[in-house]
Amino acid sequence: MASGYWIMTFRSVSDPAGIDRYAAAAMPVIQAHGGRVLAAGLPASCYESGLLQRVAIVEFDSFKAADVAYRSAEYQAAVQHLVGTAERDVRIVEGI
Repeated sequence: MASGYWIMTFRSVSDPAGIDRYAAAAMPVIQAHGGRVLAAGLPASCYESGLLQRVAIVEFDSFKAADVAYRSAEYQAAVQHLVGTAERDVRIVEGI
């Protein structure tokens, strides 16, 4: 079974403390669903049409596990810490 990945880019951040509150609330939920944060932060390099935006990549055992974790009430409660503090783009992809 292929892994599932959250690919998140933060388009804008108006209050970095909001990201800290989100991370503190989200990490236990991510871990409870078997998620592992593989990378997080500003890119060291950007190429082609890449933008210097905060990025996070989280791996789950399957696409289904990634989707269930994202849709969970607990994770959606953590996302509320980003309201008014950051705008982000989230994609869930299946590994190959």
